[in-house]
Amino acid sequence: MNLDAIVIGSGIGGLTAAALLARYGKQVLVCESHAIAGGAAHSFARRGFTFDSGPSFYCGLSDPRSLNPVRQVLDVLGESLQTVTYDPLGHYHFPEGTFPVYSNGRRYRDAVAKITPQGAIELEKFENRLLPLYDGMKGIPTIALRADWQIIPILLGRYLPSLLKLLPHVGVIQGSVGEVMDKEVKDPWVRRLIDLECFLLSGLKAQGTIAAEVAFMLGERTNIGVDYPIGGSGAIVDALVRGLQRWGGKLRLNAHVEQILVESGKVAGVRLQNGEVIKAPIVISNATLWDTYNKLLRPEDLPSSYRQQSLLTPAVDSFMHLHLGIRSQGLEHLTGHHVVLRDSNRDITEPGNTCMISIPSVWDSNLAPKGHHVVHAYTLEPFDGWRRDDSYEDRKKERSHPLFRALEKIIPDLRDRIVLELIGTPLTHAYYLRRYKGTYGPAIAAGKGTFPSIYTPIPGLYRTGDSTMPGIGVPAVAASGILCANSLF
Repeated sequence: MNLDAIVIGSGIGGLTAAALLARYGKQVLVCESHAIAGGAAHSFARRGFTFDSGPSFYCGLSDPRSLNPVRQVLDVLGESLQTVTYDPLGHYHFPEGTFPVYSNGRRYRDAVAKITPQGAIELEKFENRLLPLYDGMKGIPTIALRADWQIIPILLGRYLPSLLKLLPHVGVIQGSVGEVMDKEVKDPWVRRLIDLECFLLSGLKAQGTIAAEVAFMLGERTNIGVDYPIGGSGAIVDALVRGLQRWGGKLRLNAHVEQILVESGKVAGVRLQNGEVIKAPIVISNATLWDTYNKLLRPEDLPSSYRQQSLLTPAVDSFMHLHLGIRSQGLEHLTGHHVVLRDSNRDITEPGNTCMISIPSVWDSNLAPKGHHVVHAYTLEPFDGWRRDDSYEDRKKERSHPLFRALEKIIPDLRDRIVLELIGTPLTHAYYLRRYKGTYGPAIAAGKGTFPSIYTPIPGLYRTGDSTMPGIGVPAVAASGILCANSLF
């Protein structure tokens, strides 16, 4: 098989790049270490329960007006998803009380006004500063973008009116959400709310989160609405795999790439863990930058200063995960998303203080046996200090306590309902997803640096995924795959 490209890893970014290249007529092979495709977005099943391993919140998967790159890619591939729309999207649980979160902007601000009328007024001013960015982005579909100089004639030739729309907001685009918040919002409760929403989106608070990222989220949530894919996050992965295969691309599972082969300074292919060598002039790594540069390449393959600087990139902490199967009797009015802030006097980014909860069987009953729900709860947890030693099981239980206590705010008799319990740690993340320290990606704060591009110093080697531009999250990693595929051929 004469390959044009090999993609390492079947996360959303890797599958997007591979499927688009196949759509463009290239011979592509995806090598995935795991027995399941999807990377951090894969689904897995236990005893009749289907769990999402990572992302659970989506906007615009089913609406053709959406800017969501996943939707745009699936359209190009000729694939689609069955989804369920819902509103409210869930509830935020603060120590002072519970707050419903509506995708409808007016209803959302009305709910805020019940807590802080002045804060609701300031929130509207804040949103009005960001939403023009979304309006400008609407005219420039991600599927048309590239990561090289050829983007300039594309933007000037096809999308000049939309580009001109964005020009007055260049200062906001380049800045952080915190800068906008500081100008428009004084109310402490709403400032904490904005910090929380930024944290949920990027892993960083408002000062570190890129304004355009929140503008996209607000615009999609307000104008398009939220939805959930029937079958869970794995349904998105399955659709991308179908698209890849429909256009002649190949996926190999249990195919762990041990090394990217570099010959005479150029990429030559990959070597698998079993010793098999697969040749191709282009290799795209969907692994993290740390894993790509520290494990898949030899130190001498990269310029020393570039390698050292790249490996110093800060990483978002890993997570504790709790996957539960519970009896659902009496929980008919349960909503699907919950965020619990346990202590207002502690930082929202402190491990165990902010707990995210998803109960997707509220929307898709097929994810659990009849009369049951699936529950996924998670919170930040540093990787350092974790060891698979004699104390590992005890530590797992101890570090999962904040998740249980958060869930008991939603379902007080939770422990009596549990029929299946799985606890995941940063070591679980690192092992199954083969990710450096189990991280979800770089912690690059707005104004403190930019996410790396798809390019590397090695001719023929490219990167995609959550440690490349534009960053973390399903829409962002899909966009990275688009940028990569469009720039290569």
